[in-house]
Amino acid sequence: MFKRKRDASDFDAEIEAHLQLEAERLRAEGLPDRDAQAAARRAFGNVTHAQERFRESRSARAADHLWQDLRYALRMLRKSPGFSAVVILTMALGIGASTAIFSVVDATLLHPLPYPHPEQLVSIRDDLPGVAAQDVGMSVPEWHDLQRSGIFDYVSPLGGGDVNLTGASHPERIRFYNVAPNYFALLDVKPQLGSSFNPDDHTPGFTLEALLSDGLWKRSFASDPHILGKSLRLDNDLYRVIGVMPPGYRDPGSTPEQRNIEIWCASGFAADPAPPPQRSLRILPGVIARLKPGLTLAAAQSRIDALVASMQKDFPKDYPLRTAWTIRLVPLRETVVGNVRQSLLLLLGAVALVLLIGCVNIANLLLARASARGREMALRQALGAARSRLVAQLLTEGLLLSLAGGMAGLIILFCSQGLLAQLVPDSLPRLNALSINWSVLLFASGASLLAGLIFGLAPALHAAKPDLTSALKQQGRGSSGSGGQAHTRRALVVTEFALSLVLMIAAGLLLRSFADLLNVGLGFNPQKVMAMHVWLPIPNDPATDIYRTAAQEAPFLREILRRVNTLPGVEEAAVGDMAALPLGHDRDDLNPFSLIIEGHETPDNEAPLVNVSIVTPDYFHLLRMSLVRGRLFGEFDDEKAPPVAVINEAFAKTYWPHGDPLGQHLRLNDARGGAAHTDWTTVVGVVADARTESLAQSGVPQIYMDSYQRRSKDLAIFVRGPLDPGAIPAQLREHVQAVNPELPVFGAQTLDDTVSASLSERRFSLEMVALFAVTALLLAGLGIYGVISYMVNERTHEIGIRLALGAGKNSILQMVLRQGLRLAMVGTMAGLLAALIVARLMAGLLYGVRPTDPLTFVAVALLLLVVALSACYIPARRAIRVDPLVALRHE
Repeated sequence: MFKRKRDASDFDAEIEAHLQLEAERLRAEGLPDRDAQAAARRAFGNVTHAQERFRESRSARAADHLWQDLRYALRMLRKSPGFSAVVILTMALGIGASTAIFSVVDATLLHPLPYPHPEQLVSIRDDLPGVAAQDVGMSVPEWHDLQRSGIFDYVSPLGGGDVNLTGASHPERIRFYNVAPNYFALLDVKPQLGSSFNPDDHTPGFTLEALLSDGLWKRSFASDPHILGKSLRLDNDLYRVIGVMPPGYRDPGSTPEQRNIEIWCASGFAADPAPPPQRSLRILPGVIARLKPGLTLAAAQSRIDALVASMQKDFPKDYPLRTAWTIRLVPLRETVVGNVRQSLLLLLGAVALVLLIGCVNIANLLLARASARGREMALRQALGAARSRLVAQLLTEGLLLSLAGGMAGLIILFCSQGLLAQLVPDSLPRLNALSINWSVLLFASGASLLAGLIFGLAPALHAAKPDLTSALKQQGRGSSGSGGQAHTRRALVVTEFALSLVLMIAAGLLLRSFADLLNVGLGFNPQKVMAMHVWLPIPNDPATDIYRTAAQEAPFLREILRRVNTLPGVEEAAVGDMAALPLGHDRDDLNPFSLIIEGHETPDNEAPLVNVSIVTPDYFHLLRMSLVRGRLFGEFDDEKAPPVAVINEAFAKTYWPHGDPLGQHLRLNDARGGAAHTDWTTVVGVVADARTESLAQSGVPQIYMDSYQRRSKDLAIFVRGPLDPGAIPAQLREHVQAVNPELPVFGAQTLDDTVSASLSERRFSLEMVALFAVTALLLAGLGIYGVISYMVNERTHEIGIRLALGAGKNSILQMVLRQGLRLAMVGTMAGLLAALIVARLMAGLLYGVRPTDPLTFVAVALLLLVVALSACYIPARRAIRVDPLVALRHE
């Protein structure tokens, strides 16, 4: 019988027992208990030292074993450079791709907002669920109520848009934020130069102070260190520069336009150009706040609900019960992330599947290699090596390969950072935080270690349990592997097929959805159409506005159209506001109006909100929008004629489902505080629905007003014809500035590019998932090829006997193909079940196709089976070419 080795626990028990016996002996001799315990411990001090030396030697042996395993693993991997290169390359691609997608997820979803105590920042949204309206904006009195509520440190409205900058080298259109004076105190951000607004400033209108972005300061003012105190004109109003924000600063916006702000102005929103404060005028499109320290979001929401109930009681006319007005607090990070969370998590899941499939493939390679090393493992075990040492040795080899692959993947990622930034669409939020930081490096390290354990554990356990008798009888001829190893290899291939099928079905559903979106009827023709933007100034004093009314703006529009129509290649020209730019506008460009229909009058605060596009008469023909009934705008529909409107079919079906909309009257009041228009507007025409808001939405009610009857400040000039994209922007700018030299002309884009850009996020998701799916398909094909090829090699002797006994080559071919097809079928069935679950989770990303689309499921399953048969055919052909005489000598 072998004696068990003594370990540290044995010494602990033995020492404690002797201590107790010695202490009892000393107490029996008359020593007090405390003295007896101390004397006993002194007596056995040498034993304690022995125990410590034992532990030190045990740690030294463990470190020595690890070092030996590492050196041996390096020697073994150097002996198989081809095998090592294949494994490292596979891991490099898997780890590199996974880390790349994780870096995007980390920057977008996981990285905290770059402001102090970001968990205290919230977005405040007013909802009217009673009339099915969300995020309708806030009134100035409500803002003041929230600021005084004691729930928040600071509350600041956000009003984004464009503004004309003059006084620099040339007129320029820049993005600006109109915020409360406490905005930067709320975010706890300080300028790199100068100071920010005074948070205690209660000026009712604009404070006439401006902060510049670092980019604007460098681009338009040549990094002038003496910029502070200098004046510039914004929409013809004089502002004083008080500071320059730090490089890389970004506002917490969910769109590129909201993030790339270049100038900030502060206002109290209670004087020109804002209307007098009223609870019914929701002129503040966005509001953010910082919670009081120690106040949770749930507690703050509870107090907000109580405040809302009190305000409804105090102002029943402003908050009728029918609208069910509520205020909702949303973490600011969720507002910034927007609706990209599902797409990014899908990508991360897809790349994780590819990495897992790669691990399964490597596990199969290692199993085959372990079979070849069966005699080595048996000899080592016969000479006394513990199984734990064999497992540790093989796991060390796997982890070494995995870490080498992870390092190679990180090198690939570092070298391709620029390419990754180009592939990621600009619409994804917080891309400025995209970097290879410690969290990304930690993910790469963790993924490498986990992958090494996944593909190294099964081969290590199999190789560490060899059949000593059969292994030692092999006389070095190589091993065909145990039955357990064969079962494991087949199980791995089935798993690989199932995972590949899930990924391919996800890619197939996205592809069908994307194809459906590309093939939808737009309702307009974007070909050969270009748009450029012009912004008419909105000075703080309305009396100084030369484009204050539609009558004052109409001569400018007519002159612009006359000049633009003379340009070479221009066949048609029209003007509309930014809301009229199909698929090219964001939330800040929309014009919400409260809708009152004659015969169904309701107070403005209960009326539904609709978005209005303001266009010139030629707009519909230029975009090839079809007239269904009635008429379009004419030149006679000017500021002196009764106001008219054109609606789309969705608007007609929504508000006159059983009647004729032509001749009906409606009234539109600016929900953001513009002048009220009490004149009734007559519906004169109905156009076909067009997908101008989103390619995925076809039935959005639309209403169009005539530019000569209702003025608009944010203009888009549309031109159609065989245009020169390189020359037309400069020509348009020249003609516009010939009419008014202080107007910037910017943002040239073709409508084809606009339509394409509206699909950028979907396209990115599709391209990435499709790339991963193709990779998975190839890996699955290689996996089944490797297993069938190995099986043919194992059964060479058997195949030779069959052929010698008269078996036909077709029967051998069918036997091999049948084995491969059986594995593929099992994997396909398992994959179909898993794909049903995954497809339902990604339903929100699909358009025009059901998550359980049978065509996609069947087509992908058949494709995978075809690939499996193709992968099996090569080893099957090799099997039927076996020479029976050679095969009979194989064993």
